[in-house]
Amino acid sequence: MPKIMVIDDDPHISDMITEALRDEGYAVSQAYSGTEALMLLSQTAPDLILLDLMLPGLSGEELLPKIKDIPVIVVSAKADVSNKVGLLLGGAADYITKPFHMQELMARIAVQLRRGTAAPEKDKLTYGGMTIDSSSHTVTTDGREIKLTRTEYAILKLLMQNSEQVVAKLTILERISNDTPDCTEDSLKIHIHNLRRKLKAASGRDCISAVWGIGYMLSEKS
Repeated sequence: MPKIMVIDDDPHISDMITEALRDEGYAVSQAYSGTEALMLLSQTAPDLILLDLMLPGLSGEELLPKIKDIPVIVVSAKADVSNKVGLLLGGAADYITKPFHMQELMARIAVQLRRGTAAPEKDKLTYGGMTIDSSSHTVTTDGREIKLTRTEYAILKLLMQNSEQVVAKLTILERISNDTPDCTEDSLKIHIHNLRRKLKAASGRDCISAVWGIGYMLSEKS
C-alpha cells in the first residue's frame, strides 16, 4: 500500500484530499506546517508527497530542497508560470494548480508512483554472444573484451535493449544525449561504422544493419 503525505495548512483541503486518497487504497499522513512535515519526514519516508506552498513555519519553497529521494507534487493556488518552472527545476516532480479536479490529481499521483516502481535496469545485457556489463561499462563477445568509445558503448547498449527492433536515428540521438551530448546525426553514421567494424573483428559477425531512412537494428540475421 503506497504511503502519501499531504502537507497543507488548510484542514478542509487536507481532509478532502486525504479522504479521496484513502478511498483509492493509499495510506495517508497529514502535516499542517512545513516544520511539522520536516519532523514527520525525519521519522518516516512516504512514497510520495503532496506539498502546498503557503505554509506556516517553513514554506513549501523552503521545504522542497530538504526533501530527498521522494517525488513531490506541488499543489498550490500560485499559477504563475515562472513559479511553476522554478519549482520543477528545483526538484518538484509535478505541479497542479488549485482549484483542481480530484480525478486529475489521482492520475498524476498514479503516474509518479508508477515511475517510482519501474523495474531497475539490469546490470548485464546479453545478445548473440555479446555481454554488456553496466556496472563496469565493459563489453565482451565470446569472452573477449571489446574496447569501445563512450558513444559506441551507449549506442550498442541501446540497440541491445531493443534487439531485433529498428531504432530510429532520432531516438538513438535522444536516448544517448546524456552520455554523449556531442553526437549528431552526421557523426552517428561514423560511430555506427566504427562500432560495426569492432564487433565484426571480435566476433566475425556483422550484427548491426542500417534500415534505410529509419535507423539501425541489432540482429543475428544481419
